[in-house]
Amino acid sequence: MKTSTERILTTHTGSLPRPTGLDRHDPAAVRAAVAETVERQLAAGVDVVNDGEVSKPSYATYVTERLSGFGGEPAVLALRDVATFPEFAQRMVADASMAAVFSNPTCDGPVAYLDRGPLDADIANLQAAVGARAGDPALGDGPADVFLTAASPGVIEMFMPNRYYPSIESYLGALADAMKQEYDTIVEAGFVLQLDCPDLACAWAIGPERTTEEFRKVVAMRLEALDHATRDIPAERMRLHLCWGNYEGPHVLDVPLAHIVDLVLASRPAAISFEAANPRHEHEWRLFEDVALPEGKILVPGVLDSTTNYVEHPDLIAQRLLRYARLVGRERVIAGSDCGFATFAGLLTVDPRITWTKLSAMCEGARIASRELWGPGTA
Repeated sequence: MKTSTERILTTHTGSLPRPTGLDRHDPAAVRAAVAETVERQLAAGVDVVNDGEVSKPSYATYVTERLSGFGGEPAVLALRDVATFPEFAQRMVADASMAAVFSNPTCDGPVAYLDRGPLDADIANLQAAVGARAGDPALGDGPADVFLTAASPGVIEMFMPNRYYPSIESYLGALADAMKQEYDTIVEAGFVLQLDCPDLACAWAIGPERTTEEFRKVVAMRLEALDHATRDIPAERMRLHLCWGNYEGPHVLDVPLAHIVDLVLASRPAAISFEAANPRHEHEWRLFEDVALPEGKILVPGVLDSTTNYVEHPDLIAQRLLRYARLVGRERVIAGSDCGFATFAGLLTVDPRITWTKLSAMCEGARIASRELWGPGTA
């Protein structure tokens, strides 16, 4: 994993707007879409790029196309904070695209990795897109690094609840064993592995109410499954993303980052990506005044809110980055987004053109912060 040794690098959480009319079941169309998405990231100035998840229906539920065991009756996720505001909840339910996000099949049989085809295609498409850039000097410099996302055992369990295994622990164990093949293959292909773990924070507001200690046990159990699944991958080849649910809503019941940060920082992945720009969590940067970052860990704070069409000013982005750099060290910060801009293919909160403008603003903000941290001559 490349780090910010000479300037603050930029990246994002993973999902980006798909090209209009994309048929993700058309291999040629998907291959072209990945190439276009890589080019658009580089044109915006993003250093660490990916495929935009253009082949996936969502960052988590795509696994039902690769794993066995998901034929059960759909289960509906219930967000307690949204339910607190009935009129707002009704608006969310009235949006068919949003309603579909919260209804997914359950696990009703043994989980196993059945179809490597989609993963192999994702890897080949991204390698081709990056390789084309590297092989043609006329196209300019290629990316500083390349990553590919994969669902964590915990987020699969959250979206597709267990109706088969005798316990949540055994279900998570089966998911870890199955997904290990995907994780290992991504790293063997030369990419940084991003493990999507929104469940570590947003599961607090889903299902029954828990005490902080009860929830910490849940988080620890999920991270144990994740660490088991990635046991053969070097820590520096992985980054972990957590968030509180990528939706524009009240978030009044979000668990504070302070309640789980020690568990997350103790997990194997070297880099931690998290929400740090939206109005419910931006203040949590001060947590790192008291929390020491373990050796080898890197922070990827979100400096773009992925649920608003406001385009952040580059000076504000620079301020956000400088806060973290001055607390944990400039080399241990990479600029990111709060979450993905198209975590579900049919649901776009942010206009696609605005998404690319926001990414460009992020890169300009990182340049401003870098000049302050490294000197005026920094590119």
